[in-house]
Amino acid sequence: MEKRILNYRKYIDELLQQSDADWAAIIREHLIQVSFFQHERLIHLIVTVTFAILEVVVIGLCVAAFTPGVGLLAVALLVLLVPYVRHYYILENEVQKMYVQYDRLVERRDGQGRHFIMGEIV
Repeated sequence: MEKRILNYRKYIDELLQQSDADWAAIIREHLIQVSFFQHERLIHLIVTVTFAILEVVVIGLCVAAFTPGVGLLAVALLVLLVPYVRHYYILENEVQKMYVQYDRLVERRDGQGRHFIMGEIV
């Protein structure tokens, strides 16, 4: 998924360098892709939070009653949690960048009018 979102964002950046395109069609497709990535981001948020909660519970068990099995489980969950956090971080940041791309696409479609960019109407 990481490769797909990075490639898609680069593709839109390349389209934004063009002077003329069917901006309305590009915007429609972009909104569809953003919704796919938002769904992926939500699923990974749920998985990441679940693993984080499990990690905290298992660490609590380690403190309360340490056994080698509980210690091994804590390490295993941590090994899984780190890549989940990294992946969620990438998804979150790339989707945020895609929101900015959307604003730029709308600006290209509408010309120099009033647009909502970066939290302000310009």
